[in-house]
Amino acid sequence: MIKTPVNIAKVLKRSGTVVPFAGERILNAIYKAAIASGARDKKTAELLAGRVIDILDNCFSSEKPPTVENIQDIVEKVLIQNGHAQTAKAFILYRYERTKERLEKGKNKIIPFDKVPFYKIYYILNWAIDHNLEKIEKINEYSRKGSFPELVDICEKKYHEEIANAAESILKKGNEVKVIIIAGPSSSGKTTTTIKINEILKKQGKRLVTLNIDNYFHNLELHPKDEHGDYDFETPEAIELDLVNTHIHRLLEGKTVKIPTYNFKTGKRSENFIPLKLEEGEIILIDSLHGLNKKMTGSIDSRIKFNLYIETLLQMKDSNNEFIRWTDLRLLRRMSRDSKYRSYNPQQTLEHWHYVRSSELKYIIPFVNSADFIVNSAMPYEIPVMKKILLRDLRSFENSLKNNPSKEDAYLRAKRVITLLESFEEASDFSSIPQDSVIREFIGGSKYRY
Repeated sequence: MIKTPVNIAKVLKRSGTVVPFAGERILNAIYKAAIASGARDKKTAELLAGRVIDILDNCFSSEKPPTVENIQDIVEKVLIQNGHAQTAKAFILYRYERTKERLEKGKNKIIPFDKVPFYKIYYILNWAIDHNLEKIEKINEYSRKGSFPELVDICEKKYHEEIANAAESILKKGNEVKVIIIAGPSSSGKTTTTIKINEILKKQGKRLVTLNIDNYFHNLELHPKDEHGDYDFETPEAIELDLVNTHIHRLLEGKTVKIPTYNFKTGKRSENFIPLKLEEGEIILIDSLHGLNKKMTGSIDSRIKFNLYIETLLQMKDSNNEFIRWTDLRLLRRMSRDSKYRSYNPQQTLEHWHYVRSSELKYIIPFVNSADFIVNSAMPYEIPVMKKILLRDLRSFENSLKNNPSKEDAYLRAKRVITLLESFEEASDFSSIPQDSVIREFIGGSKYRY
């Protein structure tokens, strides 16, 4: 028999409706997860359901009923704490699938995963659970045990496996591919990924010529400033799109073009033009935020191009049992990189991030569905690294922004990422991070030149 709670009689559904508490639903959910993991022990399921109800009784009341999410969070916690890891995994994945089904039944059928296909998210979550990387406390265990190098190795192997699979997908298209586009939001790791794809394809006899879209930025003085004196160079219009399109088509026609060069420190194009002409069999390789945007590459015949999208698709829950935001991971990366390579202090990057997000939502994310392959560049070990690099600065930024109404957005963002960083054990030794790691693109020490 399932235990009857003493203090709670109702449950708050996602719709806001209050319904009677039903312990049988908890039992059934646990038992279904157990069956999915290869077990059929009904008595153990009843015992675990009873422990869930005990916790609910202690934490909630008739005046403060639990939500469906509260109950699911506790079920997940009880399963893990009592040694039922495989059942917990089945429950987590079932819960994820139900989220997808619920959202697809909505009016606009929008899935809140930035349009990344659900199967990709599910695959990454499944991998994270299998390697005990889906929660912060599990990452912290590696640091406490002195096993940070082992954690780095696990994550690096996964990223390189994805790169190898992406390259294989390109090779399967044979000689028809004339343009390879690697796109994705800011600090997703496009540059390192581009280099690695290039390395693999060269070994297979492919000859690639990189067209660096950053060289097509307009001079900064041609951009409008906001009330803070900040340039918005995150939009496609920050790039001379007509020239990009002209050069791509001329190159595909076998003609020579003069590629401009851009200096990020001065914010200007130089007069040093680089002549470029494709030889027989050579493939154009493009690394750009807006590579999938129709304004940049929509005029290229889809039959001759391969679209690869890269994003930090981390599937890890924070101390509040909520998934860590991908954008926060990339913000931390960019703060570190900009201060190291682009003469931007971390606070400037933080305050500029509203432009980054606005541009992503308008000009990058809507085109994810046109990708032929999606690479996950998130490294579960990277947040402890960023804690070492950025936490002290972020705390000072939070204080300076706190009473500035015009920068409330930056203040709230700083506060959120500080909380995130504080929940991790700090990584003080970066020596186990390989020189060819995508993370080296942001913290320095890479064998590649950026």
